[in-house]
Amino acid sequence: MKKIDCIIRPHKLEEVKTALNALGITGMTVSEVRGCGNSPPADAWLGEETLIRLPIRLRIEMVAPDAMVEPIIEAILRHAHTGQPDDGKIFVAPYREAIRIRTEEHGEAAL
Repeated sequence: MKKIDCIIRPHKLEEVKTALNALGITGMTVSEVRGCGNSPPADAWLGEETLIRLPIRLRIEMVAPDAMVEPIIEAILRHAHTGQPDDGKIFVAPYREAIRIRTEEHGEAAL
């Protein structure tokens, strides 16, 4: 199992959710977040100091079976892309265990 954590532009959420749903992925957590990556500040002007902008983005988190990771990443890349700076990022991390509290199922059965 892997945890997929991605940061996207808010107006891309419906498109990404639809693409994930087409893959059979319905379990996810979506949060509104603020932050910035390593892009230069858009407000920099002739070397003057500017405040770091922290635009609103959405964070989508999900845990998926290993076999689904690449299709999920491809769907997010295809549907969250605008070609502009600050399109977002995708992070993937291994997860050792998942447990559904209601039924006490373990592993991929708990997803």
